[in-house]
Amino acid sequence: MSASTAAALAHTRRVCSLYKKSLRNLESWYDRRHIFRYQATLMRARFDQHRNEKDPAKVAQLVADGEKELFEKQHYQPKKFPMSPGGVAFEREVIPPDWVLDYWHPLEKAQFPDYFARREKRKEEYVVWWEKQYGKQSANDSSSHH
Repeated sequence: MSASTAAALAHTRRVCSLYKKSLRNLESWYDRRHIFRYQATLMRARFDQHRNEKDPAKVAQLVADGEKELFEKQHYQPKKFPMSPGGVAFEREVIPPDWVLDYWHPLEKAQFPDYFARREKRKEEYVVWWEKQYGKQSANDSSSHH
């Protein structure tokens, strides 16, 4: 990939990112869908107005001005998707670590005999792999088991 192609690709990504961030910002400001769509078409027209601009200096200035305007007009409490970082449900469902199963009562384990038999076999295989990879565990290291 040549340098000019890489620069054009970087510029394209920067403009697309600016457009998407601008749309998300409009979404935060306008909760009524028809008003949001109207504002989005006006913004798209602003982007399309300079679509065929060839002067690199002017293009760079337009992008910088757009990013500055976006920063100045950003919403004070932007919408976030629930499962995204900062969203209301982000990391809400905590996946328990595997070692929790070691503390199940034998009667609980008896309900899933095939699973726990396969799990014990895989744990033994993992110990063999670990010892082959890193060496056997010394006696004084064994006291720090969970």
